Amino acid sequence: MGITARGVGLLVAALVLLGAGFRYAYPELTVLGAAAAVAVGYAGVTAAWRPRLTVERRADPDRVARGEPAAMELTVRNTGRLRAANLVAEDRCAGALVPVPLLRLRPGRDTVVRYGVPTQRRGVVPVGPLRVVRRDPLGLVALARGYGDAVPVWVHPRIHPLSAVPTGAGRSLDGRTDSVPHGSITFDSLREYVVGDELRRVHWRTSARVGELMVRENVDTSLPRLVVVLDNRSAAHPGRVAGVAESFEAACEAAASVVAAAVREDLPVRLLLVAPAEAEPAGAAGPLDRLAAVELTDGGTDVLPAATARLRRDRLGDTLVFLTGPGGRDDLGHVGALRGAYPSVVVGVFGAAGPTAAGGTGLVVLDAADGAAFAAEWDGIRRW
Repeated sequence: MGITARGVGLLVAALVLLGAGFRYAYPELTVLGAAAAVAVGYAGVTAAWRPRLTVERRADPDRVARGEPAAMELTVRNTGRLRAANLVAEDRCAGALVPVPLLRLRPGRDTVVRYGVPTQRRGVVPVGPLRVVRRDPLGLVALARGYGDAVPVWVHPRIHPLSAVPTGAGRSLDGRTDSVPHGSITFDSLREYVVGDELRRVHWRTSARVGELMVRENVDTSLPRLVVVLDNRSAAHPGRVAGVAESFEAACEAAASVVAAAVREDLPVRLLLVAPAEAEPAGAAGPLDRLAAVELTDGGTDVLPAATARLRRDRLGDTLVFLTGPGGRDDLGHVGALRGAYPSVVVGVFGAAGPTAAGGTGLVVLDAADGAAFAAEWDGIRRW
């Protein structure tokens, strides 16, 4: 509960009048002071009345690409039985306040408000909760309450179409890696039989030895496994325009484009960050949501060496795509050291003033101004 400036003035006047009336035995001043005090008390009781409202939200849609239209539909219903709601309400959308008319909202009735959600920037746009302000008729006391939960709208990076995909790589048990056509099936492991497994996949010799049915698990080793690594270090993206690192936004668009192309071709793909987030964003569903929520982090000088060490140890795929900014060009030596673990390593550098020299690292380096330019250069790689 908050007392307005008018309420503070009237409360001070009530105290002064009561004090003067009692001190100097002026009943007129005492009556005026008591009336002022009663007015402030009445205002507090009136503003303290809590209207019974239910708030429902529906984002249309709740996930969009950057620049695409999105809207929030807000339905407010007066569930009270006796009094009509005559309130001032505002909805919070990305830090801005959107007025919601709740004048003379009768019991059992509802009102629907629809407004646009800003999608000019990638990110997670929080919408809500509804802020309802209750005031007394004299404007002495104002009480604000929140109704409903906040609903996020996920603004994904733009996706640029990629027509080229990497070739397959077959891996044998002795560690060799060979180029193979798509569709090769290789024995991977044995597991216990479960109802529904095909009998032709039962490995009878092992089943007889262990005393229970064992089934062969095969894997398509020719499918290229893509690993997309996004450099989210602040040092890699030093340039800022209105507080936004455009090179990082371009890198996010490139990452989204590669992930979308892999999913379209049913290829295994993983999205990793150089500086991993402390926790997954709440409600995130898939790599595009992660790209919407990712932010630059300061990290430290050992973040990139630690990330490349994990990549070298785990060997998560055979095609590595490393996306960085102009500040990351001096660190490509760490990425080049991964050539022994990943047969194909592609580096995308965004926002650089000049071409990036790959040196003797054996990397394929794509210099691009934005995500669209990266997509054009990606499709131009002949080794796919």
